[in-house]
Amino acid sequence: MGGTVNEYFVEGDALHDTKAPDGPLRERWDKRRFEAKLVSPSNRRKLSVLIIGTGLAGGSAAATLGEAGYNVKVFCYQDSARRAHSIAAQGGINAAKDYRNDGDSIQRLFYDTVKGGDYRSRESNVYRLAQVSAAIIDQAVAQGVPFARDYGGLLDTRSFWGVQVSRTFYARGQTGQQLLLGAYQALERQIGAGTVELNTRHEMLDLIVIDGKARGVVVRDMVTGEFETHLADAVVLASGGYGNVYYLSTNAMGCNVTASWRAHRRGAYFANPCYTQIHPTCIPVSGEHQSKLTLMSESLRNDGRIWVPDAAGDDRAPADIPESERDYYLERAYPAFGNLVPRDVASRAAKNQCDQGRGVGPNGLGVYLDFADAIGRLGKAAIEEKYGNLFDMYAKITDEDPYEVPMRIYPAIHYTMGGLWVDYDLQSSIPGLFVIGEANFSDHGANRLGASALMQGLADGYFVLPGTINDYLARNPLPEDVDASHPSVVEAVRAVRDRTARLLAVNGHRSVDSFHRELGGIVWEYCGMERNAEGLTRAIGEIRTLHDSFWSDVKVTGVNEELNQALERAGRVADFFELAELMCIDALHREESCGAHFRTESQTDEGEALRRDEEFSYVAAWEFGGDDAPPVLHREHLEFENIKVQQRSYT
Repeated sequence: MGGTVNEYFVEGDALHDTKAPDGPLRERWDKRRFEAKLVSPSNRRKLSVLIIGTGLAGGSAAATLGEAGYNVKVFCYQDSARRAHSIAAQGGINAAKDYRNDGDSIQRLFYDTVKGGDYRSRESNVYRLAQVSAAIIDQAVAQGVPFARDYGGLLDTRSFWGVQVSRTFYARGQTGQQLLLGAYQALERQIGAGTVELNTRHEMLDLIVIDGKARGVVVRDMVTGEFETHLADAVVLASGGYGNVYYLSTNAMGCNVTASWRAHRRGAYFANPCYTQIHPTCIPVSGEHQSKLTLMSESLRNDGRIWVPDAAGDDRAPADIPESERDYYLERAYPAFGNLVPRDVASRAAKNQCDQGRGVGPNGLGVYLDFADAIGRLGKAAIEEKYGNLFDMYAKITDEDPYEVPMRIYPAIHYTMGGLWVDYDLQSSIPGLFVIGEANFSDHGANRLGASALMQGLADGYFVLPGTINDYLARNPLPEDVDASHPSVVEAVRAVRDRTARLLAVNGHRSVDSFHRELGGIVWEYCGMERNAEGLTRAIGEIRTLHDSFWSDVKVTGVNEELNQALERAGRVADFFELAELMCIDALHREESCGAHFRTESQTDEGEALRRDEEFSYVAAWEFGGDDAPPVLHREHLEFENIKVQQRSYT
């Protein structure tokens, strides 16, 4: 598998976001909403929208569009809409409200987000996100979300990594859960009102495209195995990220890429798939028995201090290592931000310490997160009030008391900045297919700021999508003669049936999970925290070989006409194989280090990421080339008119 990068892909035409308005940044969102065609309230009852996913993005979008009067069908593979993975978010949600009077503003949130993403996101999208952030907090408070409050009863905030202000609103360590319950209540209200139909235990397996427009989906009833078709005027994907391609990640085990990947195969471009975020504060791997990793909220870095022993191989208990023999390496290397440096910086720094033999714990893959100073300064009760549920969770998993001994943490796959390409309206390259939340690529560039995932999901669902989808719906109603007998619908159902039958017919010797674990190991080793051309080229070859073995030797038990979790996992892993190859091709072609994408061939003398802006300041949007053809690369050039592009510094 040698040769040039270009043997793996074909160059396509340049890509442009034709929906983004011109003019001053602060006026663009108002300008776009004014120019967008509206649908009158009486006509909304005639229009329908399908939404895939019930997390913060999907749940809030369904509730908002239902409230507006559209007919909405929403689907999730869980047994309840409130079991979406958004519930697992812990630390908080950003908003530029400046309650602390510490210099925050829309402009600063915009700047921090673009800088934190290492200048690989669109200015227009990010500024809009900062603009609507304050309204998210007002919406959540009105819904009764129990945000933390200070002594006087006002909403409290705390710092998060990559910034120097306190703009993160939080509900202890359960912010995602509480925000999701707020959206869920709004969703249930619309279900009761009859504007929204909820379909649980249904998984999207294909997108129906008619005359070039997204008009429906094929779903499988996961209990009965029945395939169903649903048609509508527009389709919205809010199906989350693809971190489980690595097998071990902080994602729920059911998280997958199938909805997005099926849309990609139907023509939706997949943007920046190699931009996957490593979270620096996860409980280290304990053995081969694990099927997922546990996230410890990054809010812990507000009060916890990260350190390793000075000497390699020092296996003394942490209490036996004096201060003079400890290296608080983030505070030493990045004095301006200390333990609050961005995730990509903190993750690589932890890996470097462990690579030098200074890691702690049974396998040497860990660093200490120590609260001794904070407990001594603030008292145990204060720390317990802020982080008690997180400390309890850590103690239950590790059988160690973090009030008495430091936590042990290590980086792990968490969030994915890549996703389906969307324009300013959040519409994909397929007209009528809108993509929101983590499923799209739009706001975070090459590295996401902490506490910004919840902000983007709710911004997209509550405020952005409802302000743009009406323009499409007003101009592109579903033709009256389209029904389940349409050739495109029949073809999509046939493709799903054939693929399902093929999976069941292999009848090999290896389990789905064994293939998934091996695939994840390849992607983590060669397309994880560090990448290089040799490793990525090797990974592509190994993925292709393993993929062939999957289709000849996988064992899927049972039949389709029943609840069959082995079949569900097999379909998802089959899509992970195709995604993994594209991730490695994307990482191989991007010969620079940028944010969470760190190429060892491109780094500064200090070991920091070295961008090559003249060559790689673009969004890489990949078009599916066909089963036996390479993907097609479309480049969307990024313009920076309001922020000066420079090497990031947190010293």
